[in-house]
Amino acid sequence: MATSFDNLLYDLDVATGVLTLTVNRPAKLNALNAATIAELDAAAQHALADPAVRAILLTGSGEKAFVAGADIAELAALTAVQAAGASAYGQRVFAQFERSPKPVVAAVNGFALGGGCELAMACHLRVAADTARFGLPEVSLGLLPGYGGTQRLPQLVGKAKALELMLTADMIKADEALRLGLANHVVPQAELLGFCRQLLARMLSKGPVALGLVIECVNAGYDPRQDGYGAEAEAFGRAFQTDDFKEGTQAFVEKRPAVFQGK
Repeated sequence: MATSFDNLLYDLDVATGVLTLTVNRPAKLNALNAATIAELDAAAQHALADPAVRAILLTGSGEKAFVAGADIAELAALTAVQAAGASAYGQRVFAQFERSPKPVVAAVNGFALGGGCELAMACHLRVAADTARFGLPEVSLGLLPGYGGTQRLPQLVGKAKALELMLTADMIKADEALRLGLANHVVPQAELLGFCRQLLARMLSKGPVALGLVIECVNAGYDPRQDGYGAEAEAFGRAFQTDDFKEGTQAFVEKRPAVFQGK
């Protein structure tokens, strides 16, 4: 099932429940403008509300870029107040992927720079093509990351390395991203989407409610407003009330594959 926005392709594989979202502005190296971020917002809301969507695979069109940054010409025209509002809105949009109870994997097929790197970091996992490049080069423009990059990059690679990458505006290759923990896997470009779909299939064979609870608890541990251990204990109790728990334990006893219903 395929639906097309102006700047985004929305393609749901009904058989697997995997929704592929493709940022589709190849002439601009898939750079994020306001319209594209609004479409990501609408697509995320729709995907999270649609029970047919079990997981999200986020990528960019073509082989050159995942998302090569923000639309600089559009940004340059903003006032300070408008820029702060655009940053806050982008943060809210990206947070929908981070907080999704459905697994979200970024297939980084090329340049993931600036807002593109920030979008990839908002996904639960990142699989990079061997041709991919990552970076937050905003200081080269007299700016700073505005869609959560200053917060998520230190979580992934540590404070010192994150500061080095942001303060130097250095761009790193896929193998370096893997070494630092920014990427989970690096695969040949031609194998990227297939690898990501296999990875998601492994996740989707597990209990859907439990997947969402794991994501919720990990996020809670990185939120200074929450008690991660308390969130885990509360979620553990909730899991015991689900049909998935009953099916999972019964299947284990009976030595058969579990058939989860997601409730």
